[in-house]
Amino acid sequence: MKKTKFLTFLIPFAAACLTAVLIAFFSTPVPAQTSVHLTMGNPSNASTSSLSNYLLVKSQYATSHHCSRGIPNWVSWQLNSSWLGSAPRQDNFRADTTSPAGCYQVSSSDYTGSGFDRGHMTPSGDRTNTVENNSATFLMTNILPQAPDNNQGPWADLEDYARELVGQGRELYIISGNYGSGGTGSNGGATTIANGRVTVPDRVWKSIIVLDRPGLGVSGVTTSTRVITVDMPNDQGIRNNAWQSYRVSVDTVEARTGYDLFSNVPDSTENVIEARVDNQ
Repeated sequence: MKKTKFLTFLIPFAAACLTAVLIAFFSTPVPAQTSVHLTMGNPSNASTSSLSNYLLVKSQYATSHHCSRGIPNWVSWQLNSSWLGSAPRQDNFRADTTSPAGCYQVSSSDYTGSGFDRGHMTPSGDRTNTVENNSATFLMTNILPQAPDNNQGPWADLEDYARELVGQGRELYIISGNYGSGGTGSNGGATTIANGRVTVPDRVWKSIIVLDRPGLGVSGVTTSTRVITVDMPNDQGIRNNAWQSYRVSVDTVEARTGYDLFSNVPDSTENVIEARVDNQ
């Protein structure tokens, strides 16, 4: 074959091969990202291929977002003393522009007059080491409509208690989320706000693995590791209730949500700690 004919054949062939490779590469779903905030697992196998279980990994936390509900399914984060400092609360609630195409970007004003608090999953108080990290907690993908008496009552008390544990030298791995629809705010009951774009959950839950010291990761979880799990009604009238009165097992939350909260923990250990209800 003459050189010119060979080149005439080779160039289109190479171009076709490159095109096929590029199509395959860009059409393949992006695998779930790794993050310190997913150390204990990805509860719903969230990824970037589902708008109802869309994985958003921030430096400050990781979350599975449900675009149709306009709220996170769950948010997961690490908490130790390195995340705490003197940065002031930013209060700059805002839309998350990293939300995927086709996903409504919830804004702070969507909550105006709703009777529900813009309830943090990863608390502002858990990210006070820098202004940037505190600001990230005010992205609306970290927020859901929370009854004021819940958010400012037992929920806030548990947040404070978690930071007390950190002050004692502990490292925590925390997952919080919600399920159902229909809560009661200061204006009464509602199933959605923002013209139906944002679901008001029926229940909010949180589960906390308490490690003796930072840096242990999954290897630090044993059958005697403390796990605090709560499941609270998203309603008014509970402001003065103790957070301890809402304690349940991890297994209970998993049965109600369908999630596998601490899937990276070996089964022999996971089965023990998830069946137990904290009583400390």
